[in-house]
Amino acid sequence: MSDPTTTPGTTLPTRAERLDRLRFGREHGKLLVGSGIGWALDAMDVGLISYVMTALAAQWALSNTQLSWIGSIGFVGMMIGASVGGLLADRIGRRNVFALTLLVYGLATGMAAFSVGVAMLIALRFVVGLGLGAELPVASTLVSEFAPQRIRGRMVVWLESFWAIGWIMAALLGYFLVPREIGGWPGWRWALLVGIVPAFYALVVRRSLPESVRFLESRGRTAEAEQSVRAFEERSGVTPPAEFDRAVAETPTSVEPAGEQPAIFAPQFRRRTIALWAVWFFVNLSYYGAFTWLPTLLFRQGHSLVRSFEYTLLITLAQLPGYAMAAWLIEVWGRRSTLATFLLGSGVAAALFGLQSSPAGIIAAGCALSFFNLGAWGALYAIGPEIYPTAMRGTGTGAASAAGRVAAIIAPLSVPLLLAAGGNPMVFGVFAASFLIAAASALLLPERRNLEMVE
Repeated sequence: MSDPTTTPGTTLPTRAERLDRLRFGREHGKLLVGSGIGWALDAMDVGLISYVMTALAAQWALSNTQLSWIGSIGFVGMMIGASVGGLLADRIGRRNVFALTLLVYGLATGMAAFSVGVAMLIALRFVVGLGLGAELPVASTLVSEFAPQRIRGRMVVWLESFWAIGWIMAALLGYFLVPREIGGWPGWRWALLVGIVPAFYALVVRRSLPESVRFLESRGRTAEAEQSVRAFEERSGVTPPAEFDRAVAETPTSVEPAGEQPAIFAPQFRRRTIALWAVWFFVNLSYYGAFTWLPTLLFRQGHSLVRSFEYTLLITLAQLPGYAMAAWLIEVWGRRSTLATFLLGSGVAAALFGLQSSPAGIIAAGCALSFFNLGAWGALYAIGPEIYPTAMRGTGTGAASAAGRVAAIIAPLSVPLLLAAGGNPMVFGVFAASFLIAAASALLLPERRNLEMVE
C-alpha cells in the first residue's frame, strides 16, 4: 500500500494528480460498467430502429421517403440533445445529465411501442433522440475525468465497446423478436417496449455513479471531491492523506472555480474544434447511412427478412474485436494515429461492401466495415474530452457530437437518392469517400497520449 500523505508544510498533490497516478481498481470498474450499461442501452435503442424500419417497410408498406424520416428524425433530436446536454453537463454535473438522458429516451422508446401511425412514431423518435444525443458525450467525459492518465484512452475505448454489446442486443431482438407476432402484437412493438429499460436504469446511475471530481472542484464542492477521490484511492490499494479536513483545506484544486467559459472557437481551440467537427461529421454520415439502412438494403437486394437480420447480426459481432484492437493501439500508437488508421480501413471496407452480392462477400466486407468503423468510434470518443479544459469539456464534446448528428440526419435521407443514382456501389462509394475525409481530418487533431488532461 502506498501512502501519499505528506509532512506539515508540504504541498499536497491536486486531486486530479492523485486520480492520474492510480492503478485500475474496483471503483474504476464500477464506473466503467455502470456507464457502459447506459451506453449499451443507448446503442440498443439506436440499432433497434433499423430493424423496426425493415419490419414497417413490409407491414405498413412504407415508402423509402417515409422510412428515411423515421431513421433521420431521431438524429434531429440527437443534434439538439448533444448541444444542450453538453452545456448542462458543465453547469449541473455530468452524472445528473447522464441520469436524465436515460429517463427521457427510455420513456419515449416505450411509448413508441404504442404508435398508431407514422406521425406518432416520428414524434416519439424525436424525443428519444434528445436523450440519446445528450448521453454519449456526457458519459465519455465522466469516464475520462476519472481514468488514470496512462490508460485514459483505453478506458474510454472500453466504454465505447459497450456500444457493440448494445448493438448486438438490438440485432438479437431484431432477429428473434421483430419478425414474429406475440399475443396479436407485431414483434417490432414488443422490441420497442423493451427499450423502456433505460428509464429504470436512470435510478441506478443517479444513486451509484460518482460525480466528476473536476466538476465538483469547479463548483467549490471540495469536500465532496475529496471524498470521491478517497473512495477511488482506497479501492486501488492507495492510502489517502491522513487528515480529511486538512486535505479539503490545503489540497490545490485541479481546476479554477467556474467562471466565464472560453469559446470553443477561441484562437487556441479553433483548429482542434474544426478538425474534431469534421471527423464527427463524416464518421456519422458514413456510419449511420450504412448501418441504419443495412438490414433494409439487404432485404431489398432479394434476401429474406430473417436472412437480412441474420447477416446483420454476424456483421455486428465484428465490432467487438475492432474495439479490442483500438483499445490496445490507442496507448501504443496514440489517439491520432489509431483513429486515422481505423478510418482508412473503414473507407476501404465500405468501398468493397458496395460491390458485394454473394452472402460470403456481404459478410466478409461487412465484418471488415464493422471492425474498422467501431474501432474508429472508440478512438474518437477518447480524443474529445482530452482536448478541452474542464469548464468547457462537456460543451466542446457535446458541440462536436451535435455537428456529427447533422450528418446523421442527412445520411438516412440521402440513401434513397444515392440508390436511385447508382445502387449499392454509389451508396457505399460515397460513404467510403467520407471515411477518407475523416481520416485526413483526424491527422489535424492534437495528440494527448501520456499527457494530463487540459485543465
